[in-house]
Amino acid sequence: MTNKQSPKLPAQKPSRWNKWWYVFAACILLIGGGLFYVEEQFQPPQDSGPAVEVEIPMGASPHDIGVMLVDKQLIKNANFFKWYLAYKGSSGQLKAGKYYLQPGLTMEEIARVLVEGDAKYGTTQFTVPEGLTMEQIADSLAEQKIVDKQAFLNEVQNGKFDYAFLSEIKQVEGMKYRLEGYLFPDTYETFQNVTPHDVIDMMLKQTESILTPEWQEQMKKQNLTLHQTLTLASLIEREAQVAKERPMISGVIQNRLKATPPMQLQIDATVQYALGKTKETLLFADLEIDSPYNTYRIEGLPPGPISTSGRDAIKAALFPEMHDFYFYVTKNDGTGEHYFATTFAEHQQNIAKSQ
Repeated sequence: MTNKQSPKLPAQKPSRWNKWWYVFAACILLIGGGLFYVEEQFQPPQDSGPAVEVEIPMGASPHDIGVMLVDKQLIKNANFFKWYLAYKGSSGQLKAGKYYLQPGLTMEEIARVLVEGDAKYGTTQFTVPEGLTMEQIADSLAEQKIVDKQAFLNEVQNGKFDYAFLSEIKQVEGMKYRLEGYLFPDTYETFQNVTPHDVIDMMLKQTESILTPEWQEQMKKQNLTLHQTLTLASLIEREAQVAKERPMISGVIQNRLKATPPMQLQIDATVQYALGKTKETLLFADLEIDSPYNTYRIEGLPPGPISTSGRDAIKAALFPEMHDFYFYVTKNDGTGEHYFATTFAEHQQNIAKSQ
């Protein structure tokens, strides 16, 4: 019996159909991956956050604007922004101006806002006047339906904010509210779903912006910390009703602080702050309130500011008028002005005059 080898079969070649199937699958993967990448470029880099101010100058190109939006972390890709505008035929329709844009908007939404020139897209405005206490600010914001009052006050006391100038507060005891006097009074534009943290951060950022090198140098010359400066400014803000008298009242306060022997400031506004309410006429019993803010009982400045302070009040604190006055009393004639005196005897005469 002999062994016969089986005939050798030729190797099977892949069919043309299999080749095309691989090519097709690869194309699908490439197209799918490309579409996913493109879709990702249209999505915002961050989901939420406080409104971001963007100022579009006249004549800015779509690419320049795209770069600006990337820098503000509002979009991911400047080139995609430019190509999208070209595809929509909107490249020449972007309107110059100041915009408030919320992180979380898609590229299409941002493009629509800039084309329509809707500078206040989804925003709301609120104003914090000079001379308000922290509780009054919280009440005002709640009335304007910006934030919840208690949530705002909780964030004032416990929120974490990354500003170097806040470090001084840690060294001060007896303050009623941690950030009292540090939130700059101004008109703000923000988004309607803003958080208490966002509101406070905006106001602290504005405080930081007004602390010019000139003012910081003047603090050093006056041997004042920022905390002392804002405390002085708040006293001036609450006491001076007429703009021209701010430097004069600042001079009186600082004359008393430097007097030998030391003189109590005896400022009614600090008693009102200690009482937690504004009274047109303070009683002798009010002046006895046991509080570190009662400048009829303590010497020197209270532990912190008693209200917000505007630019003029802060400037007056840093550049007081040089004079020899130690006393002032309101004229009570409807002007809001005061009589100023050097001696207590002159002050007594001014009190009689004002009555």
